[in-house]
Amino acid sequence: MKSKIDSCGSWVLDRFPLTKLWNDHMAQYYAPKNFNFWYFFGSLALLVLVNQLITGILLTMNYKPDASLAFDSVEYIMREVPWGWLVRYMHSTGASAFFIVVYLHMFRGLIYGSYKQPRELVWIFGMLLFLALMAEAFMGYLLPWGQMSYWGAQVIISLFSAIPVIGDDLSLWVRGDYVISDATLNRFFAFHVIAIPLILLMLVFMHIIALHEVGSNNPDGIEIKASKDPWGHPVDGIPFHPYYTVKDIVGVAVFLFFFATVMFYMPEMGGYFLEHANFIPADPLATPEHIAPVWYFTPFYAILRAIPDKFAGVIAMGGAIVVLFLLPWLDRSPVKSIRYRGGIYKKAIVLFVISFLGLGYLGMQAPTAGATMMARIFTAIYFGFFLLMPIYTRWEKTKPVPKKLTEQPTLEDRIPALKKIYGEVIKDVTEVKDGKTITHKRPDTAGVARVIRRTATNIKKGLD
Repeated sequence: MKSKIDSCGSWVLDRFPLTKLWNDHMAQYYAPKNFNFWYFFGSLALLVLVNQLITGILLTMNYKPDASLAFDSVEYIMREVPWGWLVRYMHSTGASAFFIVVYLHMFRGLIYGSYKQPRELVWIFGMLLFLALMAEAFMGYLLPWGQMSYWGAQVIISLFSAIPVIGDDLSLWVRGDYVISDATLNRFFAFHVIAIPLILLMLVFMHIIALHEVGSNNPDGIEIKASKDPWGHPVDGIPFHPYYTVKDIVGVAVFLFFFATVMFYMPEMGGYFLEHANFIPADPLATPEHIAPVWYFTPFYAILRAIPDKFAGVIAMGGAIVVLFLLPWLDRSPVKSIRYRGGIYKKAIVLFVISFLGLGYLGMQAPTAGATMMARIFTAIYFGFFLLMPIYTRWEKTKPVPKKLTEQPTLEDRIPALKKIYGEVIKDVTEVKDGKTITHKRPDTAGVARVIRRTATNIKKGLD
């Protein structure tokens, strides 16, 4: 029996290079040995993508892409289909989790220079993935056919009409009708379920192949392929499997803990993951008091609203994404990692993060004069980070980059420092109660303030 199985396996391997694929991309793919927690988010993005594909397939078994039935079919899934509520919440929570993970993955690329030579194509494929993900989320946002889905799509699609000459025809083509209707729902369903997932899978494949061709970046920004042992393996590298596959299990476990907490206890996330207005059927005759896209689009929506002219706002919103594609050629710094950059880049990236989060918050709020002014300031900072990059990355003084990877402190190495901090912020308080002496542990306000001051000082030194 065993010989038959072996011969069958050999027959398959002679015709399909499964072992070669496994060795090239897992067992014999050498990754830098100093990966930190920032490198969890790439594998987590793949995990969430699988979750979205599986739960999406299960949802389509009971969903009706019909304007008169769509909302009721979602309610049917939630109330009547066995475990339908779980599948729906896994999909809706997964959509927000996908963007959280992807934004953190992109931020890691910013701080460690993962877009710089020779990984320009890896970054381009990643940005195309981000664009496809935004399109996928936008198409799926209409499918519940709730009030915010309907009116959010109405607002976003109307932006196409601002494009000169072709705008009206383009918005008509996207809608499939003169208003958001059954035709719009059907074509959005087709794009969301078939077309864009195929594009996503293709881009994921190209992203991974391009990454494994040039090798992974690392927190030091050192090319480990430059130094190899007599067997041709990078001296500062270790096989991805089993070392990082096992390590990623830890990241997956932590992620699933938070994911399950949100999914079971607060799937609406206060109206950010599932808007309250979306629990009301779409009504073309009743406009919600405040129309805003779901949270992961709000930074770009705030940029759109910050510009007084509609067409200029559309250009600015599109430019906020296009400028990310140009990042490999805007950054002129001789080093990759933020560890060896000067203070100018560190301050610039702090301002960029503040502006992005600020735009995200303002995009959720009703437009006021004060909010619009703040959005314009944050928009200027956002674009300034990228467009001024060729200048300030040349000016700053960089630190010498080591020839070999630096060792990362393990949790065991950090335990003495953590114990010291714990001793500073917690104090023993003794009290007598019913003739008995009882000792309690209470926060030490002075110790907490001291630790905060020391941390702030260390952060300032790092920026300088």
